[in-house]
Amino acid sequence: MSRGDGIAVTALAQRHAGPGRALWRSGAPRRLRGHGGFTLIELMVVMMLVMLLFAVVGVSVSRSVEGAELRSVEREIVAGLRHTRGQAIIQRAQQVFTVDSERRTWQSAGRDPVELPEGLEITMNTARSELTGEGIGNIRFYPDGASTGGSIVLQAQEREWHIAVAWLTGEISRDREREEERNW
Repeated sequence: MSRGDGIAVTALAQRHAGPGRALWRSGAPRRLRGHGGFTLIELMVVMMLVMLLFAVVGVSVSRSVEGAELRSVEREIVAGLRHTRGQAIIQRAQQVFTVDSERRTWQSAGRDPVELPEGLEITMNTARSELTGEGIGNIRFYPDGASTGGSIVLQAQEREWHIAVAWLTGEISRDREREEERNW
């Protein structure tokens, strides 16, 4: 075989080798570069990104659980305040809602004290005449629905929720303006 014949055979073999393949001069197939898989560095970068994603999701989930727990306690306290006001109207007698910030408990009229979950703090702002001890205060509801008024603050780390009780009407509401100011 002459030198020109070898070149023709190699060119013919390369045409029939198919896509993504090339032939050595000896006729053995080899892969083209760039199709060999991922490098160790690429795998490590992907693993770091996945770990970062899990960390962000974990923090997000824990904050949403904390927020849900805080909202649940806030709803229970509002229900307790409304129960106390309702009992004052129905029984035509004064009823008291009590908060003990030292023991982290609250109590509505005719019910047992309720302890707050770990990590949750409660404070009360009420009339001086309703302070009964160190860290213990009351909101008194009258038979006409009025009250001594006051506010209750629930705190968990940097989050705060405010519950307000109007003194003239005894209306119980969340103080949304203060919450919005803190969130900005």
